[in-house]
Amino acid sequence: MEPYGKTLIGRASEQEELASFVCAPSGQALVLRGDTGIGKSALLEHTAGLAAREGHRVIRAIGVEAESDLPFAGLHQFLHPLLPHIDRLDPAHREVFEVVFGRGGPTPPSVMALSIAVLDLLSVASSQKPLLLALDDGQWLDAGSVEVCGFAGRRLAGGAVKLLVGVRADIASRFDTAALPELPVTTLSSAASEELLDRHHPGLDPRLRGIVLDEARGNPLALLELPPFLVSRAERGIEELLGHQGVPLPRRLQHVYGTRISALSQEARAELLRGALDGVVSGAAPASGRGVRYRMTDADEAAHAGLVEIDPVSGDFVFRHPLVRSTVVHMATPNERRSAHAALARVHQDDVERRATHLAAATVDPDERVATELEAAAESATRRGGALAAMGWLTRAAELSEEREERSRRLGGAAFIAGHAALFDQAQQLVRSEAVLGHGDSPATVVAAAYLALYQDGEVRSSRRQVAAAIEALRASGVHGPAEEEVLERLVNLLLAISQYAGDAASWEHTRALVGALGAPAGPVPARSLLYRDTWSDVVRHGGDARERLEEEFAGLPRLEPWDVARLGVSAYHLDTLGQYRPHLRRTVDREVETGATAIGMTMLHLIMLDQIAVGEWDEAERTGERGLGLALAHDHALFAHHSRAYLALLAALRGGLDRARELQSAVESWARPRGIGFLTQIADAVGTIAALSEGDYEAAYLYAIGITSPGTFEACAHQAPRTLLDLVEAAVHTGRGAEARAHALAARDAGLPRVSPRLALLTYGALAMTAEDDEEAAAMCARAEGVPGAAGFPFELARIRLAHGIRLRHAQGPTSARAALTRAAESFERLGAASWAVRARAELRASGRAARPGSAHLAELTWQEQRIAGLAASGLTNKEIGERMHLSPRTVSSHLYRVFPKLGITSRAALRDALGTATGTTDPTP
Repeated sequence: MEPYGKTLIGRASEQEELASFVCAPSGQALVLRGDTGIGKSALLEHTAGLAAREGHRVIRAIGVEAESDLPFAGLHQFLHPLLPHIDRLDPAHREVFEVVFGRGGPTPPSVMALSIAVLDLLSVASSQKPLLLALDDGQWLDAGSVEVCGFAGRRLAGGAVKLLVGVRADIASRFDTAALPELPVTTLSSAASEELLDRHHPGLDPRLRGIVLDEARGNPLALLELPPFLVSRAERGIEELLGHQGVPLPRRLQHVYGTRISALSQEARAELLRGALDGVVSGAAPASGRGVRYRMTDADEAAHAGLVEIDPVSGDFVFRHPLVRSTVVHMATPNERRSAHAALARVHQDDVERRATHLAAATVDPDERVATELEAAAESATRRGGALAAMGWLTRAAELSEEREERSRRLGGAAFIAGHAALFDQAQQLVRSEAVLGHGDSPATVVAAAYLALYQDGEVRSSRRQVAAAIEALRASGVHGPAEEEVLERLVNLLLAISQYAGDAASWEHTRALVGALGAPAGPVPARSLLYRDTWSDVVRHGGDARERLEEEFAGLPRLEPWDVARLGVSAYHLDTLGQYRPHLRRTVDREVETGATAIGMTMLHLIMLDQIAVGEWDEAERTGERGLGLALAHDHALFAHHSRAYLALLAALRGGLDRARELQSAVESWARPRGIGFLTQIADAVGTIAALSEGDYEAAYLYAIGITSPGTFEACAHQAPRTLLDLVEAAVHTGRGAEARAHALAARDAGLPRVSPRLALLTYGALAMTAEDDEEAAAMCARAEGVPGAAGFPFELARIRLAHGIRLRHAQGPTSARAALTRAAESFERLGAASWAVRARAELRASGRAARPGSAHLAELTWQEQRIAGLAASGLTNKEIGERMHLSPRTVSSHLYRVFPKLGITSRAALRDALGTATGTTDPTP
């Protein structure tokens, strides 16, 4: 669009603000938001010129509707001119760009990792000369690029990079929630409108002039484009020109452009259509983005009609305005569009994703060659982090499949990805489409249908039967080719997941037999799936060599699909080795959530939370758990929602938040037990055990613990059985069941638990120390527990073992001998925030002759808000009353109190007054 001549009219205030933006000493971002034709492009052009004169390097990008589904297509426009600087980055960041530019490399980076790499690149590129990144039509930018631009734009302060974005106000955009500063671009004033109109169309008939001003209503594009159109029709009478009133302005302008397009020759229209469908931009052309766009050549006729112009930098034809481009597409017939797409597919032979975009639109009838190319594009998009684009291409590939089996497999693959993205409605629609055609029993469709039944509804019984039957059918008929091998692998892995959630020996026995029987003609089961089988089912009986196998699988990380990374993470959890893989999970989780693979992201959040609990990062664990719960609820993911609640309940029990723990435990129990989801009911029993131990109710703790496994044995396929080893032993010791406690500790030793994982070694030696028949053995086993490699990575269990040993020492050798162990235990519990355990350890310390009362140092650990809430609670106010006074929800107040109690060394509200009084000499709750 012509920027109102070379002088902007009526934009003095915007120009002043943009000048301040360019001349600001520090980097910043700004979004120009306004209606179609309001002048955003002109302001961007003006700012780019100003920045160039001020010594900035200007890099342009333009969002194109045709590329809005290509992952990171917009980001490529900004990054391409900066490629020479990539060699100056560290290897990790160079690797990130290798993946994003589709040149291979490891697993796609997370949005955060990519954003940090982009910030690093911008910092390097602007070290010699400041940068202005100018983005027009930001509403069409692909989702991944917007996420990166938003992340970087919020962190430009202190650098020499500025980001200016123009977006349309009438189209929803991810920039709407990017939290970047905005400058609204509104209509021109009446005086400015008249000045602009008179400058470009002097001598206009007064009546026509009045119609233009009335119709344009201050929109600059309308003021420029309506007069020629109206003049050409004036011979029909002025009244005829009033017929556009009441029609939205963009549609009126499309009619203006449509009139000019209709007057072109067929060849000129075809050339414009090819350019429009391949994303030829409007205004000054940006740097080359992903692939090479079509170059319009025979467009002189369109230029003469005022539809395109020559870009002064590249010399290429570009559209004068985005509305011209969209009008060209809307006016073309379906056959004309398909012909143009076919031509463009030939142009992009070497770009699998861009070629697939055009092939998908050009093909009408089933074509296996095209379907295969679309499937390859889906695989490419998955590797680069574009799960949603992959789902779309697989769906289209299914539509173009010539054979029923291939259609079913590809639809199943699309539904599989939709399920992992927690897009259950779309996944259900894909599954139903197969059922309507009578193909609902195909193996690929069974994968998707059973996946939905399990994760959306928690249905383990029917989904297990359905998947097992599909595997049996494939086993009987044989597996032919890589595609069917992939379907079989997905069926096997899904059956393993269902069996894990069922959590009972009978299900696992049948699953192990079925998987073990898979050989010719079905083909061998991948080693990775066998690892899942052994670690997810029963690490006590099958986990002896699993750690080495897990390390071998993770060594192939660059080749792994995101869901395999998550599954291997689950194996690492069962083997208590999550810590070494958590950094990769954390790098991956943001990408999975942001690019649509929500279910994978939620699994990874569970794993991250579990490792945070294990290593004692309990505040972070709670935040991770709440994030996972929020995602599950937002996506109607019932199974993962209750999974998150189970882990949050466990954390609350560890911290002494017993009311919250039992509330969550009850919710999990009531949902999971009727459905037969043993995995979750076992966690609920573990929550009950820990909660009872926390308040010293050892009988209740024992009853909960034996609900998981009987003393002296480890229930087959009960994943919580080895994890609650110490809980059962401690509860048995405190309830006078010494023989049962000893038998259980010896059973752990004899079952080889120390060989399975460091945590199980720690628990086994701790249990042997607690049940030792003499003090010498107790000391030896305690020392052995302390010496387990990586024991410090499980601080809660280690502190419990020290507490139990300190108590034994106090009774057997006197208080002096016990103080060191008791002190270390008390300090660990306080550091963790395990309130009731800290109280118990301090009581034992006092019994050993060492004072352990909280003092002012404990109060100093409280934030101002925590001090205020604690003071109000000590004065007798309820959580609701405190919330009303401090403008907080009762639940937020409760969460603050959970954090306050362990810091003050107490477990109840009743102790608040004394604790605050001891620390400060006052219980005045006022700040």
